[in-house]
Amino acid sequence: MARSRRPRKRVVIKVGSALLRDSQGGLREPVIAHIVQQLFTLRQQGYEVLLVSSGAVALGLRVLGAQHLPRTIVLQQAAAAIGQSHLIWAYERLFGAFQQKVAQILLTHDDLRSRTRYLNARNTLHMLLHYGVIPIINENDTVSFAEIRFGDNDTLSAMVSNLVEADVLVILTHMEGLYTADPRVHPEATLIAEVEHLDARVEAMASSATHSTGRGGMASKIQAAKQVGLHGIHTYIVNGVHPDAILRVLAGEALGTHIHPAARARLSSRKRWIGYALKSRGTIVVNDGARAALTTHGKSLLPAGIVTVSGDFRFGDPVECVDMAAQSFAQGLVNYSVAELQAISGQRTSRIETILGYKGADEVIHRDNLVIFAGTDQP
Repeated sequence: MARSRRPRKRVVIKVGSALLRDSQGGLREPVIAHIVQQLFTLRQQGYEVLLVSSGAVALGLRVLGAQHLPRTIVLQQAAAAIGQSHLIWAYERLFGAFQQKVAQILLTHDDLRSRTRYLNARNTLHMLLHYGVIPIINENDTVSFAEIRFGDNDTLSAMVSNLVEADVLVILTHMEGLYTADPRVHPEATLIAEVEHLDARVEAMASSATHSTGRGGMASKIQAAKQVGLHGIHTYIVNGVHPDAILRVLAGEALGTHIHPAARARLSSRKRWIGYALKSRGTIVVNDGARAALTTHGKSLLPAGIVTVSGDFRFGDPVECVDMAAQSFAQGLVNYSVAELQAISGQRTSRIETILGYKGADEVIHRDNLVIFAGTDQP
Protein backbone atom coordinates (compact mmCIF):
# COMPACT_ATOMS: atom_id res chain seq x y z
CA MET A 1 0.00 0.00 0.00
CA ALA A 2 1.42 3.37 -1.02
CA ARG A 3 1.69 6.26 1.40
CA SER A 4 0.30 9.65 0.51
CA ARG A 5 2.98 12.30 0.53
CA ARG A 6 3.81 15.80 -0.68
CA PRO A 7 6.82 16.39 -2.93
CA ARG A 8 10.10 16.44 -1.00
CA LYS A 9 13.27 17.82 -2.52
CA ARG A 10 16.01 17.97 0.16
CA VAL A 11 16.91 14.66 1.76
CA VAL A 12 19.56 13.52 4.25
CA ILE A 13 20.63 9.88 3.99
CA LYS A 14 22.38 8.30 6.98
CA VAL A 15 24.30 5.05 6.47
CA GLY A 16 25.34 2.96 9.47
CA SER A 17 28.65 1.14 9.80
CA ALA A 18 26.87 -2.23 10.06
CA LEU A 19 25.85 -1.84 6.41
CA LEU A 20 29.26 -0.79 5.17
CA ARG A 21 31.59 -3.28 6.86
CA ASP A 22 31.73 -6.97 5.98
CA SER A 23 32.56 -9.81 8.37
CA GLN A 24 36.29 -9.48 7.61
CA GLY A 25 36.31 -5.76 8.36
CA GLY A 26 36.43 -4.56 4.75
CA LEU A 27 33.96 -2.50 2.76
CA ARG A 28 30.80 -4.14 1.44
CA GLU A 29 31.34 -2.48 -1.91
CA PRO A 30 28.20 -3.88 -3.65
CA VAL A 31 26.04 -2.35 -0.90
CA ILE A 32 27.84 0.99 -1.12
CA ALA A 33 27.67 0.96 -4.91
CA HIS A 34 23.91 0.42 -4.80
CA ILE A 35 23.47 3.29 -2.32
CA VAL A 36 25.59 5.54 -4.55
CA GLN A 37 23.49 4.60 -7.58
CA GLN A 38 20.29 5.51 -5.73
CA LEU A 39 21.67 8.87 -4.59
CA PHE A 40 22.69 9.68 -8.15
CA THR A 41 19.17 8.79 -9.30
CA LEU A 42 17.75 11.16 -6.68
CA ARG A 43 19.97 13.92 -8.03
CA GLN A 44 18.63 13.18 -11.53
CA GLN A 45 15.09 13.47 -10.12
CA GLY A 46 15.82 16.95 -8.80
CA TYR A 47 16.58 16.15 -5.16
CA GLU A 48 19.27 17.87 -3.14
CA VAL A 49 21.11 15.07 -1.36
CA LEU A 50 23.35 14.97 1.71
CA LEU A 51 24.99 11.75 2.90
CA VAL A 52 25.93 11.15 6.54
CA SER A 53 28.15 8.09 6.51
CA SER A 54 29.54 6.08 9.39
CA GLY A 55 32.25 3.50 8.86
CA ALA A 56 35.60 5.25 9.28
CA VAL A 57 36.37 3.77 12.72
CA ALA A 58 35.08 0.34 11.74
CA LEU A 59 37.24 0.24 8.62
CA GLY A 60 40.30 1.44 10.52
CA LEU A 61 39.92 -1.37 13.03
CA ARG A 62 40.73 -3.92 10.34
CA VAL A 63 44.11 -2.33 9.71
CA LEU A 64 44.79 -2.19 13.44
CA GLY A 65 43.74 -5.81 13.91
CA ALA A 66 40.84 -5.04 16.28
CA GLN A 67 37.38 -6.58 15.92
CA HIS A 68 35.24 -4.45 18.23
CA LEU A 69 34.81 -0.75 18.91
CA PRO A 70 37.78 0.21 21.11
CA ARG A 71 37.01 1.62 24.54
CA THR A 72 39.75 4.22 24.49
CA ILE A 73 39.18 7.40 22.52
CA VAL A 74 42.84 7.47 21.42
CA LEU A 75 42.43 4.11 19.65
CA GLN A 76 39.13 5.26 18.11
CA GLN A 77 40.91 8.35 16.81
CA ALA A 78 43.70 6.26 15.29
CA ALA A 79 41.18 3.93 13.64
CA ALA A 80 39.23 6.91 12.29
CA ALA A 81 42.36 8.47 10.80
CA ILE A 82 43.06 5.26 8.90
CA GLY A 83 39.50 4.38 7.95
CA GLN A 84 38.29 7.80 6.80
CA SER A 85 40.63 7.86 3.83
CA HIS A 86 39.42 4.39 2.75
CA LEU A 87 35.81 5.47 3.14
CA ILE A 88 35.97 8.74 1.22
CA TRP A 89 38.06 7.18 -1.55
CA ALA A 90 35.43 4.47 -2.05
CA TYR A 91 32.68 7.10 -2.33
CA GLU A 92 34.80 9.32 -4.59
CA ARG A 93 35.49 6.44 -6.95
CA LEU A 94 31.91 5.12 -7.05
CA PHE A 95 30.28 8.52 -7.47
CA GLY A 96 32.91 9.37 -10.08
CA ALA A 97 31.53 6.63 -12.30
CA PHE A 98 28.42 8.82 -12.64
CA GLN A 99 30.41 12.07 -12.91
CA GLN A 100 28.77 13.10 -9.62
CA LYS A 101 30.82 15.55 -7.57
CA VAL A 102 31.16 14.97 -3.84
CA ALA A 103 32.70 16.84 -0.92
CA GLN A 104 34.00 15.57 2.42
CA ILE A 105 32.72 17.38 5.53
CA LEU A 106 34.05 16.36 8.97
CA LEU A 107 32.33 17.89 12.00
CA THR A 108 32.59 17.86 15.78
CA HIS A 109 29.92 19.01 18.19
CA ASP A 110 32.11 22.00 18.92
CA ASP A 111 31.67 23.14 15.31
CA LEU A 112 27.94 23.54 15.92
CA ARG A 113 28.17 24.87 19.47
CA SER A 114 29.41 28.25 18.26
CA ARG A 115 26.65 30.23 16.56
CA THR A 116 29.16 31.65 14.04
CA ARG A 117 30.59 28.24 13.15
CA TYR A 118 27.06 26.79 13.03
CA LEU A 119 26.08 29.40 10.42
CA ASN A 120 29.34 28.89 8.52
CA ALA A 121 28.68 25.14 8.32
CA ARG A 122 25.14 25.78 7.10
CA ASN A 123 26.31 28.25 4.46
CA THR A 124 28.96 25.84 3.21
CA LEU A 125 26.45 23.00 2.88
CA HIS A 126 23.95 25.24 1.11
CA MET A 127 26.62 26.36 -1.36
CA LEU A 128 27.61 22.76 -2.12
CA LEU A 129 23.96 21.87 -2.74
CA HIS A 130 23.59 24.91 -4.97
CA TYR A 131 26.39 23.58 -7.19
CA GLY A 132 24.90 20.07 -7.30
CA VAL A 133 27.56 18.54 -5.05
CA ILE A 134 26.69 15.73 -2.61
CA PRO A 135 28.29 16.46 0.79
CA ILE A 136 29.55 13.30 2.52
CA ILE A 137 29.48 14.07 6.24
CA ASN A 138 31.01 12.21 9.15
CA GLU A 139 32.02 13.00 12.69
CA ASN A 140 35.64 14.09 12.90
CA ASP A 141 36.58 11.14 15.12
CA THR A 142 40.27 11.82 14.66
CA VAL A 143 40.08 14.91 16.88
CA SER A 144 36.81 14.33 18.75
CA PHE A 145 36.79 13.60 22.46
CA ALA A 146 34.00 13.10 24.99
CA GLU A 147 33.13 16.77 25.44
CA ILE A 148 32.83 17.63 21.74
CA ARG A 149 31.61 14.44 20.08
CA PHE A 150 28.05 13.83 18.87
CA GLY A 151 28.08 10.32 20.32
CA ASP A 152 26.71 8.60 17.21
CA ASN A 153 25.95 9.46 13.61
CA ASP A 154 22.19 9.20 14.13
CA THR A 155 22.50 12.34 16.25
CA LEU A 156 24.78 13.91 13.65
CA SER A 157 22.28 13.15 10.87
CA ALA A 158 19.51 14.82 12.88
CA MET A 159 21.63 17.92 13.42
CA VAL A 160 22.55 18.07 9.74
CA SER A 161 18.88 17.68 8.77
CA ASN A 162 17.93 20.59 10.99
CA LEU A 163 20.96 22.59 9.88
CA VAL A 164 19.98 22.48 6.19
CA GLU A 165 16.20 22.42 6.78
CA ALA A 166 15.76 19.07 5.05
CA ASP A 167 12.39 17.61 4.12
CA VAL A 168 13.25 13.97 4.87
CA LEU A 169 15.78 11.98 6.89
CA VAL A 170 16.32 8.40 5.72
CA ILE A 171 18.25 6.23 8.18
CA LEU A 172 19.65 3.09 6.56
CA THR A 173 20.38 0.27 8.95
CA HIS A 174 20.77 -3.52 9.01
CA MET A 175 17.32 -3.95 10.61
CA GLU A 176 13.90 -3.65 8.95
CA GLY A 177 12.82 -0.72 11.11
CA LEU A 178 11.30 -0.15 14.54
CA TYR A 179 9.78 -3.23 16.16
CA THR A 180 7.51 -3.61 19.16
CA ALA A 181 10.54 -5.24 20.84
CA ASP A 182 14.04 -6.30 19.81
CA PRO A 183 13.31 -9.08 17.25
CA ARG A 184 16.71 -10.67 17.90
CA VAL A 185 15.58 -11.37 21.46
CA HIS A 186 11.80 -11.53 20.95
CA PRO A 187 11.02 -13.34 17.67
CA GLU A 188 7.30 -12.57 18.11
CA ALA A 189 7.98 -8.82 17.80
CA THR A 190 6.26 -7.06 14.89
CA LEU A 191 7.42 -4.24 12.65
CA ILE A 192 5.83 -0.83 13.21
CA ALA A 193 5.18 0.65 9.76
CA GLU A 194 3.85 4.06 10.82
CA VAL A 195 4.44 6.25 13.87
CA GLU A 196 1.99 9.13 13.77
CA HIS A 197 2.94 10.50 17.17
CA LEU A 198 6.35 9.82 18.70
CA ASP A 199 5.72 9.55 22.43
CA ALA A 200 7.26 7.85 25.46
CA ARG A 201 5.52 4.57 24.60
CA VAL A 202 7.19 4.46 21.20
CA GLU A 203 10.57 5.44 22.65
CA ALA A 204 10.35 2.55 25.10
CA MET A 205 10.09 0.11 22.19
CA ALA A 206 13.46 1.14 20.80
CA SER A 207 16.23 -1.27 21.68
CA SER A 208 19.57 0.16 22.74
CA ALA A 209 21.36 -2.92 21.39
CA THR A 210 24.09 -2.01 18.90
CA HIS A 211 26.19 -3.67 16.26
CA SER A 212 29.70 -4.63 17.36
CA THR A 213 31.18 -1.57 15.65
CA GLY A 214 28.25 0.78 16.14
CA ARG A 215 27.29 3.23 18.87
CA GLY A 216 23.65 4.16 18.74
CA GLY A 217 21.25 1.29 18.14
CA MET A 218 17.53 1.84 17.55
CA ALA A 219 17.19 4.15 20.56
CA SER A 220 19.43 6.78 18.98
CA LYS A 221 17.50 6.54 15.70
CA ILE A 222 14.25 7.28 17.51
CA GLN A 223 15.87 10.23 19.26
CA ALA A 224 17.07 11.51 15.88
CA ALA A 225 13.52 11.25 14.52
CA LYS A 226 12.29 13.10 17.60
CA GLN A 227 14.72 15.94 17.01
CA VAL A 228 13.98 16.41 13.33
CA GLY A 229 10.25 15.92 13.83
CA LEU A 230 10.14 19.16 15.77
CA HIS A 231 11.09 20.92 12.55
CA GLY A 232 8.54 19.17 10.37
CA ILE A 233 10.97 16.60 8.96
CA HIS A 234 9.78 13.06 8.14
CA THR A 235 12.04 10.16 9.16
CA TYR A 236 12.25 6.73 7.55
CA ILE A 237 14.17 3.87 9.20
CA VAL A 238 14.75 1.13 6.65
CA ASN A 239 16.99 -1.83 5.88
CA GLY A 240 19.60 -0.43 3.50
CA VAL A 241 20.25 -3.78 1.83
CA HIS A 242 16.78 -3.91 0.25
CA PRO A 243 16.90 -3.14 -3.47
CA ASP A 244 16.22 0.56 -4.11
CA ALA A 245 15.20 1.07 -0.48
CA ILE A 246 15.83 4.84 -0.60
CA LEU A 247 14.01 5.36 -3.89
CA ARG A 248 11.07 3.25 -2.76
CA VAL A 249 10.39 5.06 0.52
CA LEU A 250 10.69 8.45 -1.17
CA ALA A 251 8.23 7.25 -3.80
CA GLY A 252 5.74 6.53 -1.03
CA GLU A 253 6.09 2.77 -0.72
CA ALA A 254 5.44 1.22 2.69
CA LEU A 255 8.91 0.01 3.63
CA GLY A 256 10.53 0.07 7.05
CA THR A 257 9.20 2.56 9.61
CA HIS A 258 7.88 6.01 8.73
CA ILE A 259 7.95 8.44 11.67
CA HIS A 260 5.83 11.52 11.11
CA PRO A 261 6.92 14.94 12.38
CA ALA A 262 5.34 16.73 15.29
CA ALA A 263 2.08 18.44 14.33
CA ARG A 264 3.09 21.99 15.06
CA ALA A 265 4.96 24.97 13.62
CA ARG A 266 8.61 24.65 12.72
CA LEU A 267 11.28 26.08 14.96
CA SER A 268 13.38 28.99 13.78
CA SER A 269 17.02 28.29 12.89
CA ARG A 270 18.15 29.99 16.09
CA LYS A 271 15.86 27.89 18.28
CA ARG A 272 16.99 24.69 16.56
CA TRP A 273 20.54 25.73 17.43
CA ILE A 274 19.64 26.39 21.08
CA GLY A 275 17.65 23.22 21.56
CA TYR A 276 19.58 20.67 19.55
CA ALA A 277 23.05 21.91 18.55
CA LEU A 278 24.21 23.03 21.98
CA LYS A 279 25.29 20.71 24.80
CA SER A 280 23.81 21.50 28.18
CA ARG A 281 26.19 22.90 30.79
CA GLY A 282 23.89 22.18 33.72
CA THR A 283 20.44 21.33 35.00
CA ILE A 284 17.60 23.34 36.49
CA VAL A 285 14.91 21.35 38.28
CA VAL A 286 11.59 23.19 38.26
CA ASN A 287 8.34 22.64 40.15
CA ASP A 288 5.09 21.57 38.50
CA GLY A 289 3.77 25.11 38.30
CA ALA A 290 6.84 26.35 36.46
CA ARG A 291 6.73 23.40 34.08
CA ALA A 292 3.13 24.16 33.20
CA ALA A 293 3.94 27.86 32.73
CA LEU A 294 6.74 26.98 30.31
CA THR A 295 5.09 24.18 28.34
CA THR A 296 1.39 25.09 28.37
CA HIS A 297 1.37 28.87 28.61
CA GLY A 298 4.59 29.78 26.79
CA LYS A 299 6.01 31.78 29.71
CA SER A 300 9.61 32.53 30.69
CA LEU A 301 11.33 30.75 33.59
CA LEU A 302 11.39 32.80 36.79
CA PRO A 303 13.46 32.05 39.91
CA ALA A 304 10.34 31.29 41.99
CA GLY A 305 9.77 28.07 40.01
CA ILE A 306 13.27 26.66 40.52
CA VAL A 307 13.77 23.81 43.00
CA THR A 308 17.46 22.94 42.56
CA VAL A 309 20.35 23.85 40.27
CA SER A 310 23.46 21.89 39.31
CA GLY A 311 26.30 22.04 36.81
CA ASP A 312 28.95 24.54 35.84
CA PHE A 313 27.47 27.34 33.76
CA ARG A 314 27.61 31.08 33.36
CA PHE A 315 25.47 33.77 31.78
CA GLY A 316 24.44 32.78 28.25
CA ASP A 317 25.22 29.06 28.61
CA PRO A 318 22.74 26.34 27.56
CA VAL A 319 21.02 24.60 30.48
CA GLU A 320 18.36 21.87 30.43
CA CYS A 321 15.11 22.13 32.38
CA VAL A 322 14.00 19.03 34.27
CA ASP A 323 10.67 18.46 36.02
CA MET A 324 9.96 16.85 39.40
CA ALA A 325 9.72 13.44 37.72
CA ALA A 326 13.33 13.86 36.49
CA GLN A 327 12.17 14.26 32.88
CA SER A 328 14.14 16.69 30.70
CA PHE A 329 11.62 18.79 28.77
CA ALA A 330 13.39 21.97 27.62
CA GLN A 331 16.69 23.72 27.07
CA GLY A 332 17.51 27.40 27.09
CA LEU A 333 20.15 30.09 27.52
CA VAL A 334 20.40 31.31 31.13
CA ASN A 335 20.70 34.88 32.34
CA TYR A 336 22.54 33.90 35.55
CA SER A 337 25.43 31.68 36.61
CA VAL A 338 24.98 28.50 38.65
CA ALA A 339 26.15 30.29 41.82
CA GLU A 340 23.71 33.14 41.26
CA LEU A 341 20.83 30.76 40.65
CA GLN A 342 21.62 28.74 43.75
CA ALA A 343 21.24 31.98 45.70
CA ILE A 344 17.94 33.11 44.15
CA SER A 345 16.21 29.75 43.54
CA GLY A 346 12.65 29.75 44.85
CA GLN A 347 12.66 33.50 45.37
CA ARG A 348 10.37 36.13 43.88
CA THR A 349 11.76 38.28 41.10
CA SER A 350 11.53 41.34 43.35
CA ARG A 351 14.08 39.71 45.69
CA ILE A 352 16.85 39.21 43.09
CA GLU A 353 18.53 42.60 43.61
CA THR A 354 18.29 42.33 47.40
CA ILE A 355 19.96 38.90 47.42
CA LEU A 356 22.62 39.45 44.73
CA GLY A 357 23.11 43.19 45.08
CA TYR A 358 22.14 43.63 41.42
CA LYS A 359 19.62 42.28 38.93
CA GLY A 360 20.60 41.22 35.44
CA ALA A 361 17.10 40.23 34.30
CA ASP A 362 13.70 39.29 35.70
CA GLU A 363 13.78 35.97 33.82
CA VAL A 364 16.21 33.12 34.48
CA ILE A 365 15.52 31.95 30.92
CA HIS A 366 13.51 34.18 28.62
CA ARG A 367 10.95 32.37 26.47
CA ASP A 368 12.70 33.68 23.32
CA ASN A 369 15.79 31.72 24.42
CA LEU A 370 13.89 28.58 25.46
CA VAL A 371 13.11 25.46 23.41
CA ILE A 372 10.50 22.94 24.56
CA PHE A 373 11.47 19.48 23.36
CA ALA A 374 9.36 17.48 20.93
CA GLY A 375 6.63 15.41 22.55
CA THR A 376 6.13 17.87 25.42
CA ASP A 377 2.74 19.51 25.90
CA GLN A 378 2.82 23.14 24.84
CA PRO A 379 0.76 25.70 22.91
